Amino acid sequence: MHGTTIVAVHRDGVTALAGDGQVTLGDTIVKRGAVKVRTLADGAAIAGFAGAVSDAFTLIEKFESYLETHKGHLLRAAIETVKEWRTDRMLRHLEAMLIVADEEQILTLSGSGDVVRPDDPVAAVGSGGPYAQAAALALLRHSDLDAATIARTALLIAAEIDLYTSGTATVLTLGGPDNAEGGAADDAENDAGSDEAEANP
Repeated sequence: MHGTTIVAVHRDGVTALAGDGQVTLGDTIVKRGAVKVRTLADGAAIAGFAGAVSDAFTLIEKFESYLETHKGHLLRAAIETVKEWRTDRMLRHLEAMLIVADEEQILTLSGSGDVVRPDDPVAAVGSGGPYAQAAALALLRHSDLDAATIARTALLIAAEIDLYTSGTATVLTLGGPDNAEGGAADDAENDAGSDEAEANP
């Protein structure tokens, strides 16, 4: 488990990915507005991470490269990334978990060789992941809220329980009428215009 929360939700042709903004050093909060989600391959996919920043960025860059090689095929790119992550002498020591998604599916990637496509269109990682996932599933099953609202609300609920998750959310979406060309729309409460992206140690 890593000290952050990333949650993804798919509903009605829209995929939303939300990440909290808290950065901690030990038991001290040093930042609340970090950005831990990003758009990949000119809007073809979105990704979020929990774990060490440099490790996560290395893995996201690998994934994006495979995504371009395989012409946007999310699952194939994910499998190739995890294969290299697990077998490469340097990459195997990287500590992070990734959620990657496109307009149709959500995948969770780990260094143990897992590429998981959840049964329900919800996935979450990080220390607040289980809380966010439970909240998102409940909202998905018992409300008519859109994907972005569910993702944001689930993250805020997790922040009420998990000490290492802040109530500041960055939400990216793919699909839907507002993104007809496949671009990702930044729907953030915090300053998502920053190029900075950080995760909790």
